[in-house]
Amino acid sequence: MGGFFGTISKKSCINELFYGTDYHSHLGTRRGGIAAFGKEGFTRRIHNIENSYFRTKFENDLSDFKGESGIGVISDTESQPVLVNSHLGKFAIVTVGKVVNLDDLEKMALKKRWHFSETGFNGANPSEMAAMLINEGSTMEEGIKIVQEKIRGSLSLLILTEGGIFAARDKLGRTPIVIGKNSTSYAVASESSCFPTLGYRVEKYLGPGEILFLTAEGYEQRVPQREKMQVCAFLWVYYGYPASSYEGINVEQTRYNCGAALAAKDDVVADYVSGIPDSGIGHAIGYAKEKGIPYMRPYVKYTPTWPRSFMPSNQSDRDLVAKMKLIPVQPLIKDKRVVFCDDSIVRGTQLKDNAQIFYEYGVKEIHMRIAGPPLCYACEFLNFSTSRSTLELAARKAIHQLEGKDDKYLDEYAISGTEKNREMVECIRKRLQLTSLKYQHLDDLIDAIGLPKEKICTHCYDGSSYF
Repeated sequence: MGGFFGTISKKSCINELFYGTDYHSHLGTRRGGIAAFGKEGFTRRIHNIENSYFRTKFENDLSDFKGESGIGVISDTESQPVLVNSHLGKFAIVTVGKVVNLDDLEKMALKKRWHFSETGFNGANPSEMAAMLINEGSTMEEGIKIVQEKIRGSLSLLILTEGGIFAARDKLGRTPIVIGKNSTSYAVASESSCFPTLGYRVEKYLGPGEILFLTAEGYEQRVPQREKMQVCAFLWVYYGYPASSYEGINVEQTRYNCGAALAAKDDVVADYVSGIPDSGIGHAIGYAKEKGIPYMRPYVKYTPTWPRSFMPSNQSDRDLVAKMKLIPVQPLIKDKRVVFCDDSIVRGTQLKDNAQIFYEYGVKEIHMRIAGPPLCYACEFLNFSTSRSTLELAARKAIHQLEGKDDKYLDEYAISGTEKNREMVECIRKRLQLTSLKYQHLDDLIDAIGLPKEKICTHCYDGSSYF
């Protein structure tokens, strides 16, 4: 997915820029970058973080940076920030999201005899494409609005100029932006969890399509928010850090709510409940409290050297990380009936392997409870599961097993509680060799988040989408 951080201060901002960006490392996979502006102009560094952490790669660069304003990004796509010199002045830009029509935009640009100096994994760099579109405007605000109108998918961005920082949220608000304030600085971030230890307090959540301009003295709205919003439900279920809030709604509390909703509809008898680390833990705590059974840890996560399993760019490495980072606690497993909570089942390969390990250690029953509905559709907006085809999703595999390659009943399979939905879940359960498997109903997930359904993007669950 990716995340960004920016700050502008009455004094040097470099340390806050470094640590604020680092606090977004759970969101990105491939590249980290920071750009700062000071009396000597712009300074930029970009590093590959596929095999090392952001902090490790950038610590030795900090002495090269001087300035009172800066932006940083942890990206799961191309190299950022991009530096640009144009009729709008010099600026640096970072983006978060996914440009679905990037190829079409690139063809359009080349016909206009534009050129691109930054090349990405699959053609043009999305951030440079955004910069080129911005340069079509007569003002920065007009250019950002051009980006919002021409890009399909989603794109939130920060722009560092000589005078301040522009922050613009995706036109449908699929990715969040929050403003923080302390005694000398303003900050803008994807995750509010980066604020407390840096001394910021939450000042404002940007609305969909809203554009703000920040200086060390404050911020002003340049373009008001739009009425329609489609913020990603998966932010609360999986991607978001527990201490973060989006639209004023805390991630960890939402996970408690999800677990409680699962427990309220569950009649299984178990010895204890556990969460698959890390994102499943909050769901499991909510389940345990509602159900009145113990929360225990038959799995512990080995964190010194193993990152989150989605971070490596290829599937074999992701599978290795997922296997090696979780260590079973054998004395808690033998002859036990265990409920496991997790955020989702994507392919299910690792879950099947984990279940087999538990059976080898003598577990009596494994009951899997998933905080969201089955993932029936590939994400078109946030690069979730970018290296996995739709047909690799556990739900789609089950549907193809039941129906062949005909997807004409896909909508019915995606609706919680239908006969076809139950058949699909049972097919997944058998393949993963679980004692029982239940998914959260979509209505219960929406209630757990606490926003109206029309304001939440649930495309990966039910196929609904807005551009």
